[in-house]
Amino acid sequence: MYLKRLSLINFKNLPQQDIEFLRGINCFVGDNGTCKTNIVDAIYYLSMCKSAIGMSDRQCVLHGQDSFMIDGTFISDSERREQIVCSYTRGSQKIIKRNGKAYERFSDHIGFIPTVIVSPADSMLISDSAEERRKYINAFISQFDHDYLSALIRYNTALAERNKYLKIGSDEQMLQIYDMQLEAAATKIFERRREMISRLQPIVAQYYKILSGDRETVWLDYNSDLLEESLSNLLLASREKDCILGYTTAGVQRDDIHFTIGDVPLRKYGSQGQQKSFIIALKLAQYQIIAAETGKTPILLLDDVFDKLDESRVAELISLVAGNTFGQIVITDCSHERMERLLENSGAEYKLFDVTYGKVL
Repeated sequence: MYLKRLSLINFKNLPQQDIEFLRGINCFVGDNGTCKTNIVDAIYYLSMCKSAIGMSDRQCVLHGQDSFMIDGTFISDSERREQIVCSYTRGSQKIIKRNGKAYERFSDHIGFIPTVIVSPADSMLISDSAEERRKYINAFISQFDHDYLSALIRYNTALAERNKYLKIGSDEQMLQIYDMQLEAAATKIFERRREMISRLQPIVAQYYKILSGDRETVWLDYNSDLLEESLSNLLLASREKDCILGYTTAGVQRDDIHFTIGDVPLRKYGSQGQQKSFIIALKLAQYQIIAAETGKTPILLLDDVFDKLDESRVAELISLVAGNTFGQIVITDCSHERMERLLENSGAEYKLFDVTYGKVL
């Protein structure tokens, strides 16, 4: 899958823009605060139905306007043309259309345009709470497993209802009903997360080895309440505590992924360059698994990834993504000269776009 053409109207700081893309590497260069990240975010919108950086639909409307539209023309691996349009008007619901037909549920679109993004916001995967890592694994798996996404929606709905009930009541029969709903969905979530983290581990380690020049080893570990006990038993054991606190204290909503370098936590002992290299390795591994699961070639978005990386790691990364493993790539960077030199040396097909405030040249 690759993006052939992108049209934007009133999206963030872009009043109107039409961009033609190559199948290969597309690089947007310009000063910080222009609109490079907004272009990447628009592509992500067409894949995941939302902003990659946590902005609401309302926040993505150009100041002084009432609506935005993102229109993308994609070409599938079988050369089929697909038009995806995302539109939003203040006070109305967002609409996602494929070839002119609106989706009833956004979840039906997730995974149709497989996309992997690497951005500065990914630092939160290491530095912030377990919630960020759960969001990551959920978005990753949801691109190729709709049963997982459905289970996640059911689990979160049942969890919210159980927590609401715990604030007002403690009837055992009611709690058993909620427990059964949670366990049915949690089993699917737990098993799929455990499988995917196990599959990620060796691929992440291999990519990190390449990026780091084989200087360190990294590891991923899955931490979940369900590794030791079934959710039904855990909920029963925590019944009294849940009733006192007014919320559910056991379940997959507490899951986490531990990242280590050598034998120590990456968050505490990894340098900025090591952490950045780990995130890139993680996302490249994610790309490889999504491609294998979907049979599609995802779009790789590299937004301002070269900061905190030394020249050798930058060169390794460009060499990696310029190979046959990856399909269309969109890169943003501040230095025209550096990107032109690196891309020329890679021998890959590329196109450079110069970006000023609110305009792509």
